[in-house]
Amino acid sequence: MSSTTQTAAESVAVVGGRVVTPDAVVEGGVRVEGDRVVDVGAVDADADTVVDADGRLVLPGLVDLHGDDIETHLHPRSGARMPPSMALASADRANLAAGITTKFHAISFEDDKDEDRSPELAATLTDAIAAANDLLADHRLHARCEVTQRRCVDAVLDVVENGDADLVSVMSHVPGKGQFRDVDAFKRYYENADERTVEEAEEMIAERTDISMATLRKRVDRVVTAAHDAGVVTASHDDENPTEVDRLSEAGVDITEYPITLETAERAADVGMTTAMGAPNLVRGESQWGNLSTADAIEAGVVDALVADYHPPSLLAGAFVDTGEALPARVRRVSAVPADAVGLTDRGRIADGARADLLIVDPDPTPTVTRALVAGQPVYRADPAAGGPR
Repeated sequence: MSSTTQTAAESVAVVGGRVVTPDAVVEGGVRVEGDRVVDVGAVDADADTVVDADGRLVLPGLVDLHGDDIETHLHPRSGARMPPSMALASADRANLAAGITTKFHAISFEDDKDEDRSPELAATLTDAIAAANDLLADHRLHARCEVTQRRCVDAVLDVVENGDADLVSVMSHVPGKGQFRDVDAFKRYYENADERTVEEAEEMIAERTDISMATLRKRVDRVVTAAHDAGVVTASHDDENPTEVDRLSEAGVDITEYPITLETAERAADVGMTTAMGAPNLVRGESQWGNLSTADAIEAGVVDALVADYHPPSLLAGAFVDTGEALPARVRRVSAVPADAVGLTDRGRIADGARADLLIVDPDPTPTVTRALVAGQPVYRADPAAGGPR
């Protein structure tokens, strides 16, 4: 797990801003000593480093529990692979520019060569994330386990046993289920996305449906049990109905990601699971697959957290979509709530004693990060008024 390796400034004073705390927007600033927030509001500006927010918003660094954008940095074109270290460095800067200071890379342990995915490649990325010590943000592993493929289950169990997983999710991309409830839609997606023939798509359908539900459930139980034994939070992906939520909750799954229907999300809330929905869905105004819209789920009061999914800038933008809620509530959804969901209670909020991950944000015309601090250290600057990126 990686984070800044340089020594944090002894003290930093962010002044002249509008600070978004967990409960209110406070005029003034934030004082940082070492890597911690020590004061909020009318702060002492006598510090080693003074940052003028110039009337902009000061937000906590965003916490992204599910971002698979690393795949586009690793494979900018299908089959054209870049070195993992280069992909991580690129993703590091791109996520910081999007305001994400704690990143859970959703690495897919799935055997699909046409999607540039394999358990071996996932393990390579896992090793790269674990070994990185020169990145600016805090990078962590979200191991996504395709339970329809036994060797992918075994690979994730190895990662958990090695202590490299920070979040583990179970998924079953089976035609006729979840994201691909429409078998024809599954077939069209895999034909179009990967330039498969109709015959190849049908072979994939046969492979993934030739597994009993009992076998899939045993694999889910095995993965969830191993994760919890290692102290790792677990999630499920594309839950399609309340019955499935009940089953996963009984298995011990903590988080449901992208529930397919409102009834599913409501059941997850009833049983106490954290519900995460896609920020791109909210920003775009609809699900890419015609499933539950994030806006409708928020209106129903069943969304706890937003995730970046495939588009990091949407996480910050999602906090500024007018949902009828106060800004602090919207910001909590991309910071404190996801942090708490995985036990990182030291971050995702601007409060005394919290880790000093801070953003200065210009909300208009589109939310833009002008400065970022990670663990008390200024690491990013893109302020046009100060002459551009620094």
